[in-house]
Amino acid sequence: MEAAFIIVALVLLFAFLGLGVYVTTKVVKGVARGVDRTITQARRTVEDTTLKARSFGQVGVQGALATLRLDLRNSMRATQQALYQGVQVDASLQESIGLFERLSAHGHELDDELKRLEAEPDRQRITAVLPDLRERTAQITQASDSLRWAARDRARRFAEDDLSHLSAQIDVESSALRDWSRPQTDDLSWSAPTAPTAPSPSAAPAQPEWTAPQPAALSEPAPAPQYPWQKTRRPEATT
Repeated sequence: MEAAFIIVALVLLFAFLGLGVYVTTKVVKGVARGVDRTITQARRTVEDTTLKARSFGQVGVQGALATLRLDLRNSMRATQQALYQGVQVDASLQESIGLFERLSAHGHELDDELKRLEAEPDRQRITAVLPDLRERTAQITQASDSLRWAARDRARRFAEDDLSHLSAQIDVESSALRDWSRPQTDDLSWSAPTAPTAPSPSAAPAQPEWTAPQPAALSEPAPAPQYPWQKTRRPEATT
């Protein structure tokens, strides 16, 4: 028995240790993901601020590249936010998200190319490929904007239809409430009790339908209880 208890205790101990390791791993991974998201967001904010400064403060190919990257990133980010928020209430946007993910692959590829060209020392080569880069950027941003505005138009149309239906229901209910000529339900379901009529003098007094039996004034004496241990009374005791 002691050996069995020891084995059970060891199994429980290892189970608790395994559960603790699993929980600790999940917590660490969650914290790491949170830190990664924070770092990525901070890096993205710094990079966007830098691109804005370059697009306004620099001229020539460097300013043009910064403007293209900024336009591309803003359009893709806005469309991603609109689609992923809209799919939570409209499942039909799932196909649009699939198309956007394919478009995002081209957007990331173009953004990486624009970023590499920012460090390119040959300005003439950048100037030569700049028209093609503008065309690709415009094509991707137009497709992204089309998806975003289509999703927003769909959401606005659903909201307008729901509002119209709700307004019609409210109009019907308001008309019913203002219909004073319609009898109230409470008045129909309640009627005042009628006053009892006084009996005529010639009428005989009414007899009650049922009268409870009256108890007797005196009851017969109950016989004395007989117990098995009592002796039988002798005959001479009766005289």
